[in-house]
Amino acid sequence: MSKGMWRKEVVEFALDFETKKSVDEQLAWIAADPGNAKPYYHLAQLYRMQYKQDEGLALLLEAVRLDADFDDAHVALSEIYAVRADYSAAWNHARAAQRSGNDRGVELLGRFDIPEPSMG
Repeated sequence: MSKGMWRKEVVEFALDFETKKSVDEQLAWIAADPGNAKPYYHLAQLYRMQYKQDEGLALLLEAVRLDADFDDAHVALSEIYAVRADYSAAWNHARAAQRSGNDRGVELLGRFDIPEPSMG
């Protein structure tokens, strides 16, 4: 079996299996504790890794609805909105994360010289 074939058939299968298992775990956590923002965040990150950006976005929005101070979810939202060129939303979430003590979103937007919309 060639190296490429081995990776495709064995490694990717194992990763897909583990990802599916993790998705199922997060769905079970949401079912057991629907008011907890953390499983929504974790599931969103798994979906983002699977290129399911819209599903990830919806789950992250639910996470910050449940916990407005969830800084990691706000940072992830700032990343998504920056990629979508919705810079106002990106900055809103970056600043929300910063208010909770997490500067990663603000640093990211600043690193790429994304101008912050003026208020007013």
